[in-house]
Amino acid sequence: MYRTVTQSIEVCAEPSYLSSQSDPESRHFVWAYRITITNHSPETVQVVSRYWHITDETGRVQEVRGEGVVGEQPVLQPGDSYTYTSGCPLTAPSGIMVGRYTMRGPHGAFFDVDIPAFSLDLPGAAARIN
Repeated sequence: MYRTVTQSIEVCAEPSYLSSQSDPESRHFVWAYRITITNHSPETVQVVSRYWHITDETGRVQEVRGEGVVGEQPVLQPGDSYTYTSGCPLTAPSGIMVGRYTMRGPHGAFFDVDIPAFSLDLPGAAARIN
């Protein structure tokens, strides 16, 4: 599991390779990732948007921006957690994802929360530095 904390908001990421949805012969590799966002602050916050920077082992970069996460903009009271699962296809057998959430805090103030960089690697493959 990968973990980071920004302004008392903890983000944990756990990737897993989806062999059943992948086709290595066609250079189609798919990973799921489970994200848990935990509000350790004394204030209520809301996930407003997301940004992902995805780089595969060949250096190809994808940037993904959008509202909320998986179609939602969850509100987290102090102590609350929100978990969701999403996916990432690549045309290479390894890569790395990193990003940030834009949050709305008290009184409508916006701030960014880091998503930890996490590696997308085939199970059993030699570790690569992406």
